[in-house]
Amino acid sequence: MWLDLAQDVGTLTARLVDIESVSGGEKALADAIEEALTPLSHLTVDRAGENIVARTNLGRPERVVIAGHLDTVPIAGNLPSRVEGDLLYGCGTSDMKSGVAVQLKLCLLENPNRDLTFVFYECEEIEAERSGLLRLTRDHPDWLAGDFAVVMEPTDGLIEGGCQGTLRAEIVARGARAHSARSWEGVNAIHGIKPIIDILSAYEPRRPVVDGLRYHEGLNAIAVRGGVAGNVIPDECVVSVNYRFAPDLTVEEAFDHVRELFDGFEVRLMDGAPGARPGLTHPVAAAFAEAIGGTPRAKLGWTDVARFSALGMPAVNCGPGNPNLAHTAGENVSLAMIAETERRLLAWLS
Repeated sequence: MWLDLAQDVGTLTARLVDIESVSGGEKALADAIEEALTPLSHLTVDRAGENIVARTNLGRPERVVIAGHLDTVPIAGNLPSRVEGDLLYGCGTSDMKSGVAVQLKLCLLENPNRDLTFVFYECEEIEAERSGLLRLTRDHPDWLAGDFAVVMEPTDGLIEGGCQGTLRAEIVARGARAHSARSWEGVNAIHGIKPIIDILSAYEPRRPVVDGLRYHEGLNAIAVRGGVAGNVIPDECVVSVNYRFAPDLTVEEAFDHVRELFDGFEVRLMDGAPGARPGLTHPVAAAFAEAIGGTPRAKLGWTDVARFSALGMPAVNCGPGNPNLAHTAGENVSLAMIAETERRLLAWLS
């Protein structure tokens, strides 16, 4: 699975796309990246599982971490890659093998103006407990140390600062079981979720400005579970909700908000992940924003910038690719955008 880092970044992206790496199957791609980076004498290369970390050690006063995940969602009849005009089509072109290709090209910098750490990690697209980056933060936090991080998620080449947090909660409506032939002897829990749905339908999400960027929260039902049998009035019905909250709240504060909204109901926290503030006031982040140009915007979804924020490191999302095309059968990326992202990052680091 040989990779030629001397190829132009678009051709390199196509090569990466054609090495299939659906979540859990990243080994071939990780092997190819390790094989390509190990001969570079200016880098120290470490590996844990299918996670590879390559670092310069030049004694610079600042260290920047540039991170990208190797996995993709399942293939949807969109391999091998193909080029049509300026567009490269294929699974992972936007999310995020074009970003990984830019990372690999930056690995060739022998004398950058900042020390660099490149992180290539597995299992971002699936359940959090399998995340390669999470494993690295637990087992090798020293490999990830730095002053500022860039996660190469697709952002149309713009800066998306921080990310919103997310939590999942269950709202429980209680009733009393009865035979459906004598329904008046029971209390139908499914009917009892109407007030929950009314609260959700009337909910006005916050749109707070955090460190200069406007976020947009959302609180929505994502599942309903209820029913016992075809002749039983159910005594429990559960509405699962997802709350996407701005990074000025902790998970605990966000959950308190959900409990207050559904006062009178049993509310259970199922899982949650904190957001990350933009961190664009940090000097190295400000220099990055100047080099990239454009107007930074808030990241409304959750991304791994939150893991770097938890390490005390400001982080942003910035990579080629349209995030709205990620995970689609027609996923594609502009070859010009990949080249422009590489050019801007090289200018910032050279």
